[in-house]
Amino acid sequence: MDFDSSMRISASGLSANRAWINVLSANLANMNTTRTEDGKPYQRRTIICESVPSQDAFDQVLEAAMGEEVQKVRVADIVPDGRDFKEVYDPDHPDANEQGIVLTPNINQVEEMANLLNASRSYEANLAALNVAKQLALKALEIGK
Repeated sequence: MDFDSSMRISASGLSANRAWINVLSANLANMNTTRTEDGKPYQRRTIICESVPSQDAFDQVLEAAMGEEVQKVRVADIVPDGRDFKEVYDPDHPDANEQGIVLTPNINQVEEMANLLNASRSYEANLAALNVAKQLALKALEIGK
């Protein structure tokens, strides 16, 4: 694997983790939102990642000939989680139904914070890998002097 491929792979990981952090932050910020534009409570969202080839057209031909296929990560979609809403009894709430039940997002703050910590550490790991690749590239250039 060359320096360019390792940097592209790390950059794709940084991008995917940034998207995940943004989604988790939105989930935490809206964990008490009982009404959105469509009149329903906020629906927890999650991301779907997939691996895609890392090469350009020329790289694909060359690496296919060498038998080396490098993959990178890409955010395929950001989708609603599909969990049922929590039902809370609060007859004084403006969004309560006739029985006094309010539908709230089914977002677990502890789970979201754990996911946020995981995404943050994954981001840091990709950043460290990118920095090592950069340092190796600079050392290789110094050798050529």
